[in-house]
Amino acid sequence: MDRDILSLLERRLGRLHARQRLGIESELEAKAFGHGLNFFHIENWYSVHSLIRATLKASGLFRLGQRNAENIVVRENTVSFPDLPPAFDGFTILQLTDLHVELSTRALARAAKLASQARYDVVVLTGDFRAATYGAYEPTLEGLARLRPHLGGPVYGVLGNHDTIRMVPGLEAMGIRMLLNESEAIRRGDQAIHLAGIDDAHYYCVDNMQKAGEEIPHDGFAILLSHTPEIYRQAAHAGFRLMLSGHTHGGQICLPGGIPVTLDSHLPRRFGAGAWQHHGMAGYTSVGTGSCIVPVRFNCPPEIVLHRLLRQTAG
Repeated sequence: MDRDILSLLERRLGRLHARQRLGIESELEAKAFGHGLNFFHIENWYSVHSLIRATLKASGLFRLGQRNAENIVVRENTVSFPDLPPAFDGFTILQLTDLHVELSTRALARAAKLASQARYDVVVLTGDFRAATYGAYEPTLEGLARLRPHLGGPVYGVLGNHDTIRMVPGLEAMGIRMLLNESEAIRRGDQAIHLAGIDDAHYYCVDNMQKAGEEIPHDGFAILLSHTPEIYRQAAHAGFRLMLSGHTHGGQICLPGGIPVTLDSHLPRRFGAGAWQHHGMAGYTSVGTGSCIVPVRFNCPPEIVLHRLLRQTAG
């Protein structure tokens, strides 16, 4: 472990958070080849990855799946709120998630082109920058450095279950403000909305929603970034008005009609892709920009999403 990175992380996140996350990463990376939590985790079963590739190639579907994985679409999600501050009527958030940089180079190039053509106010990156769940992260940072110039406006991010906290100094050095159980106010004149983000809640379980929201006024309009949508209940009851997530890939390989074979998540399927509502909170689970395990998609095109916030008027 590079002492310089440890020192940077302790100054940036506090000694407890930095050492907790690093310690858990070290424990779980040691188990990556078939013990404990990882035993049935398909992302770490590389023999299964090879089997999937071989099966798709034998069936003649591999190239089609690759082309599908590169054909990113731009989706628009319009959400109305009666309590949105008037200055933010029409405020637009560009969301990219599950980039899995090393596995999705062509998709990343198309995402960069689409992002540079879109109009928005801020960008949010909701985790899983890295393709593997452990190991080297420098190629991930190199890929993100190629994408970053194409993203206009402020860029915010959270870590996912594929990401190491060691990436944080590099991400922030390229102008991506990481929200790790933190929040930041976005201001227009004397009005503000609050953007909060939590550390990974799916695998590392180092999320702290209370800490993320402690700077947000009781009556403030707040948006939560979480890599996984699995904490939707906690977010709704904590008073967040909108939650943006990824992680599920929408299934990535789906049956006709977009029916996922698996979502790798503990949540009802209606939260697995697209827009949803829970207890007065709006949510959106992006199916992802990149691909995981193998760079193919079926019946589940990758996406970048433009979330447009509108102020709902009475009557």
